[in-house]
Amino acid sequence: MEKSIKTWLAEHEEEFVKDLGRLIAIDSVQGETKPGAPFGEGPKKALEEALSLCEGYGFSVNNMENYVGTADLDAKLPRSLDILAHLDVVPAGEGWEITEPFKMLEKDGIVYGRGVSDDKGPMLAGLYAMRAVKELGYPLKKGIRMIMGTNEETGSKDLEYYYAREKAGEMSFTPDAEFPIINVEKGQFRGTIFKKRGKEESSLLSLKAGIAVNAVPQKAVLVFSALGEEEFQAAKQAVEEQCQVKIGKNGNEVTVIGTSAHAATPYLGKNAGLAAVILATKLPSIGAELKQDLEHLLELFPYGKTDGSGLGIKMEDKESKDLTCTLDIYAIDGEELRFTYDSRVPICATEENCVNTARKNVEAKGFQFETKGMIPPHYVPSDSPFVQNLLSVYEKVTGLKGECLAIGGGTYVHDVENGVAFGAVLPDVDTRMHGADEWIKVKDLLLAAEIYGEAILALCQ
Repeated sequence: MEKSIKTWLAEHEEEFVKDLGRLIAIDSVQGETKPGAPFGEGPKKALEEALSLCEGYGFSVNNMENYVGTADLDAKLPRSLDILAHLDVVPAGEGWEITEPFKMLEKDGIVYGRGVSDDKGPMLAGLYAMRAVKELGYPLKKGIRMIMGTNEETGSKDLEYYYAREKAGEMSFTPDAEFPIINVEKGQFRGTIFKKRGKEESSLLSLKAGIAVNAVPQKAVLVFSALGEEEFQAAKQAVEEQCQVKIGKNGNEVTVIGTSAHAATPYLGKNAGLAAVILATKLPSIGAELKQDLEHLLELFPYGKTDGSGLGIKMEDKESKDLTCTLDIYAIDGEELRFTYDSRVPICATEENCVNTARKNVEAKGFQFETKGMIPPHYVPSDSPFVQNLLSVYEKVTGLKGECLAIGGGTYVHDVENGVAFGAVLPDVDTRMHGADEWIKVKDLLLAAEIYGEAILALCQ
């Protein structure tokens, strides 16, 4: 072969950036469902634009009712490798300073705009890898398909539609995360614990914290019928020292400010809800019965422990590491106490050692328990030829050490058999995905394209 994939990509850098600008210019945030536009006009337009690019590259394309589009490198070959990417984006949000969200800017080798790193830029890297292999004339024995979705950010109904009609390839990867490889995505186990409130006299009228079950609450608010200053100050000092939160009082309303974190990494946060519960237990005026209930809650969810040990579900395994658990929604009023937690569970988690054990321990503390059960973990063995080939290519192209990663969140391939997340963001690089001034280096996108091109050769020749 006269020319390498790396050289071909370098020669097509200007065209790559131009094509990316065409995609970024489309506001593909989910909109109103309309006939022919299941996720709104924006995602539909982005898919049409991407398929237009693919046709121009010489790929065989198919638009599946504007849910998903596909591009096959050689439709005559038996399909083997699927690359899953998405064209929808999160809302622009506020705080953009370098450029407008849907007006891509290239400056000093960096591109800015909503979707440059999540996931239009990585999708284009995958397409350019396919294009390089095609135009350089590498012979292949197996087929490669790019699957372009339009609903990853708000539910992945696009993939439900697709896989109800098409089989998955023998191997799949998504360029919608980071390198080296994510081969384990923990399962999810959420539960709600609740009980009716007793009739005793209590100064605590309500306690509320949490805005999403998958986020450690940053703020909690307690409302009292009356709260003495001396009683409050003694409790405040003790809780601030113990929990490293800030507590303020305005009349009979108390606000606790902690630090939010994703439920997949709850140990990075300071749980304002739990701190508020601790504060309440230190106030004699809340009453003995409520105090006991809240103490039982703290036994199930001790402050600073995010390993599920209070529920009796602490566990770990070599591939997916340890379980995490965080109590994130709090609602106490005059009638009821109700709390909801989020747990990310490793491969070794089962109905028996996780769901049944948590139920038993919650009910033993006098609470009732509700759960929809456990979403199973996703796992592709690290020693599989597929994963080992990808790691080898990553190391060869980048010179960096390849390793398998386990995460508490989910990626686009969570429900895809033999699917892993593979790039496109390099390790320890924060491209401000979902934030203002989202960015990525052009050379990093081209490096990802080179990795994907070499992976195609390693897997499909």
